Amino acid sequence: MDLDVFVTAHRAEWDRLDHLLHRGRRLTGAEADELVALYQRTATHLSLIQSTAPDPALTTRLTQLVARARATVTGARRATWRDAARFLTAGFPAAVYRSRRWWIPTAILSTLLAVVIGWWIGAHPEVQSAIAAPDELRRMTRPGGEYETYYSSHPAASFAAQVWTNNAQAAAMCLVLGAFLCLPVIWILFVNVLNLGVGIGLMSSVGRLDIFLGLILPHGLLELTAVFVAAGTGLRLGWTLIDPGPYSRRTAMAQQGRAALGMAIGLALVLFVSGLIEGFVTPSGLPTWARIAIGVAAEVAFLGYVYILGGRAVRAGETGDVDATDRSAELPVAA
Repeated sequence: MDLDVFVTAHRAEWDRLDHLLHRGRRLTGAEADELVALYQRTATHLSLIQSTAPDPALTTRLTQLVARARATVTGARRATWRDAARFLTAGFPAAVYRSRRWWIPTAILSTLLAVVIGWWIGAHPEVQSAIAAPDELRRMTRPGGEYETYYSSHPAASFAAQVWTNNAQAAAMCLVLGAFLCLPVIWILFVNVLNLGVGIGLMSSVGRLDIFLGLILPHGLLELTAVFVAAGTGLRLGWTLIDPGPYSRRTAMAQQGRAALGMAIGLALVLFVSGLIEGFVTPSGLPTWARIAIGVAAEVAFLGYVYILGGRAVRAGETGDVDATDRSAELPVAA
């Protein structure tokens, strides 16, 4: 395509669209129809230029022009409480439900790996000695040791806030870094699994695995599920970069990226609940069975939320993406 000839042929249309946009709401009915038609044609022109003769200056100008025209045509919309309710009752659970084929295998494999690492460490004293000196291991695993006092070492409120912040950051990193071909997500997941496996191995080596599980399970069930969901979604995002399916790579990544962004917000709320449990329930004086029962109840509630509300929303057509009116316009690839 001869770019100069193309610009000469369509410059008047772009200038006319810019003129109509500057007039704002003072348009007649005919002018409003003309604005819509010019917006559609300019979007097509932008797509053609991007695909055949990309020119940075012209692309920037037309991108801004199309964005302004779209905002004028569709109108600005403010987020409302209805949007938040829809996100919590449909968008977020649907996104988690749709990604279950990624995060459920991630959860199963990670749990099995943690158990294997724990068995290996617990059954081999030489591995334990490579982790820390004998005195340090005793300080960690003895009654009243570091594994037990960790959860009561700070005031409950500040500890819960710290735990929530750290876990939310880890989940967000899994979601965001998935675009880098999955490798950072695998590393973050492995570090979490390794820490869990070390705790299992060291405490089992001194016959105190029941104490360790009594401290981990109340908050760990929900917390680890959230991490596995984030990791599975991050892996799915990375795989989309490799295999975008029937969509263009750009379109597929945009769809998965928007869903991952919403997932980050939803998982922050889930991790907030697990942080409250870790800060207030885990170190409490409740019997072990009661603390574990609270953790199991929170986990069952979350899974029910995902499978009942999320499954229903997916069957109704929900994808976890933002509303069509809030997405960037899908530009045509041909005139």
